[in-house]
Parts: sequence; C-alpha cells; structure tokens
Amino acid sequence: MSTANEATTAAAKSENTQPEQTQQMQTLNASERFMNKVISEFTSNIAGGLKITDHQKRLAQGYFIIIDAMLQKQERDRVEKNKNNTDHKFDNPLPMTWQNVNLKDLALDVVYSVRMGLDMTQKNHIFPIPFRNKKTNRYDITLMPGYSGKEHIAMKYAREVPRAVTVELVYSTDEFTPLMKSADRPYTSYTFVVTKPFDRGEIVGGFGYIEYDDPTKNKLIFMSRAEIEKRKPEKASPEFWGGTAKRLENGQWVEVEKEGWFDEMCEKTIRRAVFSNRYIPIDPEKIDESYLHMKKREADYAEQQAEAEIETMADSVVVEDIPEELPPAASTVDEDDLP
Repeated sequence: MSTANEATTAAAKSENTQPEQTQQMQTLNASERFMNKVISEFTSNIAGGLKITDHQKRLAQGYFIIIDAMLQKQERDRVEKNKNNTDHKFDNPLPMTWQNVNLKDLALDVVYSVRMGLDMTQKNHIFPIPFRNKKTNRYDITLMPGYSGKEHIAMKYAREVPRAVTVELVYSTDEFTPLMKSADRPYTSYTFVVTKPFDRGEIVGGFGYIEYDDPTKNKLIFMSRAEIEKRKPEKASPEFWGGTAKRLENGQWVEVEKEGWFDEMCEKTIRRAVFSNRYIPIDPEKIDESYLHMKKREADYAEQQAEAEIETMADSVVVEDIPEELPPAASTVDEDDLP
C-alpha cells in the first residue's frame, strides 16, 4: 500500500513529465497525420495510383523529422522574439505548430519531391521555408532545393549525363590557365595549381569543368570575381554575403555586422551557373510531372515572397549548405539568397 509521501512523489513526477508526454503525443499525432496525407496524395491520380515504396516512405519520414525540428525551433524563436518586443508592435501571434500548417499543399510538395529522389536528411538537398499567410492565417511551407538538390535534378534530367563535374574557386596566389579547344587541341581543358594552400590570398574568380565520356564535348566555365559579384542579389542577406544587418532589440532596430560566408556564396554562384540548363541541357523527353511541379512551385515562391508575410528571424537564419555546427533546417530567407 502506498504511503502519503509516495503518492505525493508519484503525483509530482506525473505532473513534471506531463508536458513532455503531451509534446511527444502531439508529435506522434502530427507524424501520423503527415504520413497519412502524403500516402493519400501519393496513391491518388497524382502518382497514377502507384503505391508508395518503402524507400519513398523513408524519404517522406525524413521530411517530417526535419520540418518538425524546424517548426519547434521557429516556435521557440517566435515566443522569445514576442517576449523581447517591448511595444509588441512586431509580435507574431500565430504559433508555429503543425496545427497551423497548410498540410494539404505541403503533402503534395513532399510527394513530388520524393518522386524526384530529393532527400531532406541529406546535406543541401532540399529544405523547408515557412511563410505566415495572412489570408489563411496559416503557415505555408515551401520546399526549396539546395545546391546539392539542384545538382541532383540537373543530372537526373540531363540530356547527356556528365562523367564528372569540378567546381573550384581561384585565389590570387593560385595559377589557373584555361586551355580552349582549337586546331591544335582536340578538347577544352585547363591547368590549376594551388601554390600556397594555407595562404591563398583573395578570391579572384572561379571555374567549373564538365567532363563527358567523349572529351570533345567537355565544357569549361570560368568567371572573374567581378562577374561573380554581378550575380549577387540586389538585396543579398548579410547573413550569407557578410555586411551590415538590422536586428530588433527591445522594440528598436539596430545595425550589426555579419561576417557571412562570402567564399561559400561565390562557390555556390558558380555551381548554380555550371549546373544550369545552359551548360547541362535538360532532355525534354525526361521532363515529368514532378519536374513541372517543381518549376511551378518556384514561381509560386516568388509570388508568396511578394504577398505573404515572411517571418524574418535574422539570428536563426541558417546557410543550409555551409556550417556543420548549425541546425539542418533553414529558417525563413529571401529567394535571392537561396542556393
């Protein structure tokens, strides 16, 4: 028979664990709803009535894990930001939880992304961007490919799949020489020597080299630093490119200096060019529903950016393809800063 003290201790333990158990139950319920919705969309006429494979199911579960982690982090940031806004003028009153997510559109996007083989648990493949939609008072979560995802898509739909692709930045102490195809040279090539690996100097440019089984088809794309910076978005985020950023502190906007990830942004700019349709053409016969849906969602994203209220949380913005120590899920960012 339990004593009064034992009963009190048990009750206290139960009370202390209840919030954790409630959160676990909410996550489980959200996971079930998410997977049920994805499977429903997958087996509908969208996927031609095909059954979802075990591999695709695992990919979809990975999407839930990453998006759930992103929502939890963003919700903590939302609460903290609201608390620090002394006049509460910039408060976001809508909790960032699964109950407030537009699940139908998200599930549809997951289906097409999974069918393309994009894996959210892989670094730089695809990441979620949340928008607070004032019209629906819900969060729309857009799925955007990172640079590895774009490379995956380029290779999957390429008219001719390259044997290898090399992308490098060139610094002031490096020696880079393009060797262009000519009467004396059967195919384009280059020489590249890093003379001071631990003190390479400033970035002066970069290049990409696309190789095929038939070397006469090889392509060399190179850009000066000026050409790279010309492609820098007009409203590039200092979180990425470095520079001055504004942060809300006690209801006031203050300027802070951000170191950014300039080298990585330069490399990403070159990668975007190299893996574009211009240099690795898409095979029209390979274009499918998933590819067309992705292109439509890219256009939708631009419209969302203009019309929806973007919950900007500067300190939690993640350059999803750079620092290992940062969380894997991206916070809300501007389209032009995406890979």
